[in-house]
Order: sequence, then structure tokens, then C-alpha cells
Amino acid sequence: MMDYQKYTRLFGLIGYPLSHSFSKKYFAEKFATLDISDAYYELFPIPSIEEFPELISRHKNLIGINVTIPYKEVVIPFLDELDPAAAEIGAVNTIKIQDGYLKGYNTDVYGFGYALEKAMQTKDLQLDKALILGTGGAAKAVHYQLREMGITPTFVSRREVEGAYSYQELDTSLLAEHKLIVNTTPLGMSPKVDTYPAIPYEALSEGHLLYDLVYNPPETLFLKKGKEQGAEVINGLEMLVQQAEKAWEIWT
Repeated sequence: MMDYQKYTRLFGLIGYPLSHSFSKKYFAEKFATLDISDAYYELFPIPSIEEFPELISRHKNLIGINVTIPYKEVVIPFLDELDPAAAEIGAVNTIKIQDGYLKGYNTDVYGFGYALEKAMQTKDLQLDKALILGTGGAAKAVHYQLREMGITPTFVSRREVEGAYSYQELDTSLLAEHKLIVNTTPLGMSPKVDTYPAIPYEALSEGHLLYDLVYNPPETLFLKKGKEQGAEVINGLEMLVQQAEKAWEIWT
């Protein structure tokens, strides 16, 4: 069994399940590059958020936590304070622990915005309206950041949600109006690589940008189908890198 107590600083990721993780490999490489020997990053796949307090009390050297599906929203009642952006979004993906005090942040916002602005500049795209596929914690962060960037976002949901489109409502005219489409659902994520959001891909054009928060595989069917229609595409890797760097900045 791993002896975490030999490390001064323990970091980790909570979620369920956690079959694979970008974060663990990323931070292991970061610690090696920076010659950091007193820190370790671990995966904590907890089946229920109710196990979160016990995890905190068991590891006294835990000072930084990333949060992923399905706990970005339900972890909030267990925290002592929220950063203003995280409070407005209603979702947390980064927690800083200092002397037993837990403060929640949302670095998805930073990562998403950084990658989108970079893509817009590189591809010289003008975007004013966006469709967000999904309504979970990541979708809320995307919604917040798009508004900050002056892009009008609308959710698309399988369930009936006030102010959101249903997938059945998506047609050629709606897609012509919304040039940015962001997938925040896990559809297409490994190992279920044969799944994809049910949108009318034939209505896409060269003026569209498809942004998938999924990074594994690098090209999901969502992106592949978009490319076949001439749309520009980006996956979630750059967002992951930037949100991780922002989390590290917060922790240290």
C-alpha cells in the first residue's frame, strides 16, 4: 500500500470512475522536471461524495485537489469558501486546503478561455453565438467564460431545461446562427469512442468551430464529423493543460 505520509505535499483528483487520468501523469512529469521530491499526485476514485470528508481527514498532508465528473457541483457543500467565479458558476474543479480550510475554485474557466481565444486568433474566427452541449459542471464553466468573452451561449439538453434547446430543436437555421458548438458531455470519450452528440452535422460549414472538452481520443467522432463538413475543430487537451497550470498556481 502506498505510503503517502512520506510526502510533505499530497495532491490528488476525486471523481468516479477514474479509469485514466491526464492529471496524474501531467503532475508526475511536472514534479520530475522541476526536481520536486516532496510532492505526490494520486487518484482518489470515491464512489460517493459522502466519502470526501473521510478522505480529507485520512490524509493530513493533502493540500490540493482536482475535482472531475460527477462531483464538480455536489462537492460545494463540503467546502468552507468559494472563489467568486466558482460561486457564480456553481461548479468547482480545484480545491486548496490550508490548515484544514477548504476553498473551491474553477480553473476550467481559465483553461477553456485560453484555448478558445488561441484557436479564434489562429484560425481568424469571429464568433458571437454558441451552443453548449450538456448542462453539467463543465458546461456551467463554459457558459460563464463565453459570456465573459462577449459570446452569447445557449445550453442544449436531453432533459427539459428552461432556456435550453432540446436536441430535437437543432436544425439548419439554428446551426447557421451558432457558429461555435462546444461538447461538454462525455460522449465519444474512451472507451466509448463510437458515441457522439446527436446534432445535424450536415448543417455545419467552414464557418463553424467545434470544440470538444474530451481529449481522449484526440479526435472524437464529434470532431471527425465536423471536419468532414469543413468545420474547424479543437479538442480538450490545451484546456486541460492550462487548467492544471492554473490549479498549480493556486496551490503554490
